[in-house]
Amino acid sequence: MRSIILLGYMCSGKTTVGRPLAKALGCRFYDLDWYIEERFRKRIPQMFAEDGEDVFRRREANMLREVAEFEDIVLSLGGGTPCHSGNMEYMNQVGTTIYLQASIETLQEHIRLSRGVRPLLEGKSEEELKAFIEEQLKEREPYYLQAQHVLPIDVLNEEEKVNRLVEKIKLTVNS
Repeated sequence: MRSIILLGYMCSGKTTVGRPLAKALGCRFYDLDWYIEERFRKRIPQMFAEDGEDVFRRREANMLREVAEFEDIVLSLGGGTPCHSGNMEYMNQVGTTIYLQASIETLQEHIRLSRGVRPLLEGKSEEELKAFIEEQLKEREPYYLQAQHVLPIDVLNEEEKVNRLVEKIKLTVNS
């Protein structure tokens, strides 16, 4: 099996879907952000603050190329990963890429449901959050749409919805 690489905007459900997908396929799950944090023993916001985005993106590209060489994995990416360092072209060569395409409203709901701290989003009103997501999506979606498969998703707030999406992805990669 080629590696399955899940991409999309932050809080689109890549990790939420990636874990049960890997289990259903009998393979390992990796979250690239977690992998980077483990390797460098620092949280990503700390890396951005101390080293800047350019240094982080180089690390990210190197770690992506390391993890994507593993066999039989499901890999969840950070929202910006596909947009830098020729990563999208590389991923399309080594794995099966799937863009989890969520509406701005779905992303806002997922961000509300998310337990993680998102430094870029802290303190933003609903209107500011919506404008921020719209602007970033406008920049990022041309990269996301280069994925081999685009799966529109809805709010993943129930296990049943996640399981349906897992089944849909399994059908997509096996067809």
